[in-house]
Amino acid sequence: MATDRHSEAFLEMMAAERNAAGNTLSAYQADLDDFAAFAAARGEAAHQANPATLSAYMASLAGAGLAARTQARRLSSLRQFHLFLLREGVRADNPAESLEMPKLPQTLPKFLTEAEVDALLAAAAERAGTPGLRARAGLEILYATGLRISEMLSLPAASLSSDAAMLMIRGKGGRERIVPLSDVAKREAACLRAASPKGARFLFVGRDITQPMTRQGFALLLKQVALAAGIDPARLSPHVLRHSFASHLLARGADLRSLQKLLGHADIATTQIYTHVLAERLQKLVETHHPLSDAFK
Repeated sequence: MATDRHSEAFLEMMAAERNAAGNTLSAYQADLDDFAAFAAARGEAAHQANPATLSAYMASLAGAGLAARTQARRLSSLRQFHLFLLREGVRADNPAESLEMPKLPQTLPKFLTEAEVDALLAAAAERAGTPGLRARAGLEILYATGLRISEMLSLPAASLSSDAAMLMIRGKGGRERIVPLSDVAKREAACLRAASPKGARFLFVGRDITQPMTRQGFALLLKQVALAAGIDPARLSPHVLRHSFASHLLARGADLRSLQKLLGHADIATTQIYTHVLAERLQKLVETHHPLSDAFK
């Protein structure tokens, strides 16, 4: 279904004013197109849909068995879209505002143990050629900085080439943050850069030297390294490495506020998914140092 002019205007606003990433814009468009098709079947245009149509749409998602997180994302897209229409004077209300957000299950972030990360790094060190260079640089950078995969793959070719101990990252919503760099990450980045074709624009260059490596391509490389390390590939993804970075920092004494800044979370509530690590650390602290520690075991 072709995207209508109101949806196009909304997506242009998200790109220009919110610095929304390409994947985010694609998700918004898919959500709006799906709703537009539903509204059209009821004889309404998406930008003119009444509250009953939006309620029926959300009910249809639940009836179709879509995951609560998918339903929540669709509703979030509709709220943003109708708020845009309201501010632009296209309509006088936001019919999505009163809809209740689906209850999301509380899930703990998946992460690897420190020993498993060591095994991954050792397996990557055994890989030869360009795949090995990419695997080593990618693992060192992701685990040392906690970058999102989109942030790492968009690093320019000259990134990590200076003696600077910090790296400036522009993350979600155009928010900038500074992350520390390890000497090993800088060394592996230098090795990867030295093997890159002349004229490459990105550190992790794709088949087209003007484009970065794809997320899917890097994820596949990670799966191959996981197999070599004796780790179930289903347990490993770039985001699992980000979770591992955060969980291991907390386990070794970092505080939530510092972690929030390193991860680039706009709201500390997002960072609080890692409080299970803090709880475990406090429990071990009490068991180890309390005068009646035996009573806690």
